[in-house]
Amino acid sequence: MNKRKRDIILIAVLLLVALVGYYLVNQGDDGSYVEVVCEGRVIGTYSLKQDGEYALNGGTNIIKIENGEAVMIYADCPDHICIKEGKIRKEGQCITCLPNKLTVTVHSADSDVDWYN
Repeated sequence: MNKRKRDIILIAVLLLVALVGYYLVNQGDDGSYVEVVCEGRVIGTYSLKQDGEYALNGGTNIIKIENGEAVMIYADCPDHICIKEGKIRKEGQCITCLPNKLTVTVHSADSDVDWYN
């Protein structure tokens, strides 16, 4: 088999893996609320059905809930990776701010999954 044929096969396999990964990430039901955990303690739960902005952890972070999605819009950490994570709405998705030890996780009201045990 020549080099060009192997390259085409490799590209096709990588494309297939990417498509399957995208499909798996976007699977799941829409959540009904987010749970905010700081240093292992639940510090708040917020419905995804009610729009609003919420200061977390004494104002170190702010989440915005709009149209059934949550997004971190402010963080006082140096790298702002949590802001760059984007919007979450599917059950099990989360936004994590490591410097502030904060996690925002989407849950469904009818879920029987215990994410912390």
